[in-house]
Amino acid sequence: MTIRTRIFLVYLLIIGGGYVYLFSSILGAIRPRYLESMEATLIDTAAYLAAVAETHVRPDDTIDLAPLRRAFDAAASRPLAARVYSVQKTAVDLRVYLTDSAGLVLYDSEGGRDEGRDYSRWNDVLRTLRGHYGARATRLDPDDESSLVIHVAAPVLREERVVGVLSVGKPTANINALVAAVSARVWLAGALGGGLVLATGLAFSVWITTPVEKLTAYARAVRDGRPASLPKRFAGREVGELRRAFDEMRAALEGKAHVERYTQALAHEIKAPLAAIRGAAELLAEDAAMPAPQRTRFLQNLLSESARIQTIVERLLQLAAVEARRGLVDPAPVELRALLEERLAAAEPVLHAKNISAALAAPEAVTITGERFLLSQSIGNLLQNALEFTPPGGAITLSLRATPDGAEITVDDTGPGLPDYALPRLFERFYSLPRPDTGAKSSGLGLAFVREVAHLHGGDVRLENRVAGGARATLVLRHPQAAV
Repeated sequence: MTIRTRIFLVYLLIIGGGYVYLFSSILGAIRPRYLESMEATLIDTAAYLAAVAETHVRPDDTIDLAPLRRAFDAAASRPLAARVYSVQKTAVDLRVYLTDSAGLVLYDSEGGRDEGRDYSRWNDVLRTLRGHYGARATRLDPDDESSLVIHVAAPVLREERVVGVLSVGKPTANINALVAAVSARVWLAGALGGGLVLATGLAFSVWITTPVEKLTAYARAVRDGRPASLPKRFAGREVGELRRAFDEMRAALEGKAHVERYTQALAHEIKAPLAAIRGAAELLAEDAAMPAPQRTRFLQNLLSESARIQTIVERLLQLAAVEARRGLVDPAPVELRALLEERLAAAEPVLHAKNISAALAAPEAVTITGERFLLSQSIGNLLQNALEFTPPGGAITLSLRATPDGAEITVDDTGPGLPDYALPRLFERFYSLPRPDTGAKSSGLGLAFVREVAHLHGGDVRLENRVAGGARATLVLRHPQAAV
């Protein structure tokens, strides 16, 4: 399990768990709060109606029902056309019944249905007769929660004596509809809030783990010898210090490896020419009477091998200087078409001597931010390789095209192409193929230099065989950031 996943799960456990608890508490409290509000309204209604009934109490403590019946029946039959949020109300659904002091029903607003029945054992009537707050909740259908009816009673008094009980009852069907509507809205808000919680948790885990992932990618790039740079800004002082520690470690490791690598490479590459020089020098020293032609040949061998050592050392120093860089120094806009024209003009003598035609396919102006000198040397190396492998009468084409983030230069030749076994090794230091015309090999450092320059410019270089024959070198350049 990744650190990001663990952080996300812990976040969900803490924040998500609290959110679920809060959401379920709110959802579970909707219906009870509506019922409490309805009961409070019924208390007021019962008190008012009981006060009205008290005005019709006779001296013998009986109640004159005629005026009450006319008023209550008229109210119950009154048509309504009211919309309460999502509930359409078309009739009065409040039930009113009145009992005497013994709990017998004197009046029932539902068509006199229960008149004459004994309600003295119902909690609303029983508790009110005993001087307490009387209320009850009864289901019309014992198995149906939605059939619940709440009844609240108030005493009918005469000179502080309870002479009757007036009770009002209201079904919760409308409340159920309101609760359903509100619950739907709460569920929608909860879903949106839950999505926000998940998105926040994901963003939080990404925010925490991204620096670690970038440091890991940076360490792997250092391990593989690939170009890499650390972002300048990380979340938190500790991560920033870790970034600097990685950077310092890379600098120390690269410095040590750099010296070891180039010492070994230089010793390996100059061993053969030094042996040839030593052998020629010993022969010249031992045989003073050596014929002139043979002496000339050995002297020529001394000169050529010395020149080879000098070339290797110069190219190696040049490559080492580029590899030691952390970025571009004083980058500036470079117009690439003009640069390609300059390189072709410089190669004109060799093109003429080998009878090779050259063509440039480039738009009027393509500009890249970089170092003109390094780019010129890199293009020159690619062009030199194409010249060395293109037979007389062949052709070389330089192409340039703009890309969304930089530019791409290709060098095509009509030579023999590249052998499959050599393709994975062409950018290794000192690896070189024999030239078709002489069989000689180069220093094997030119392509390695081109690759380093491409990396400094945020790009890369690749070599491949063309379908129509010959080879193609592609130099990809991007707008890099300046060196620190």
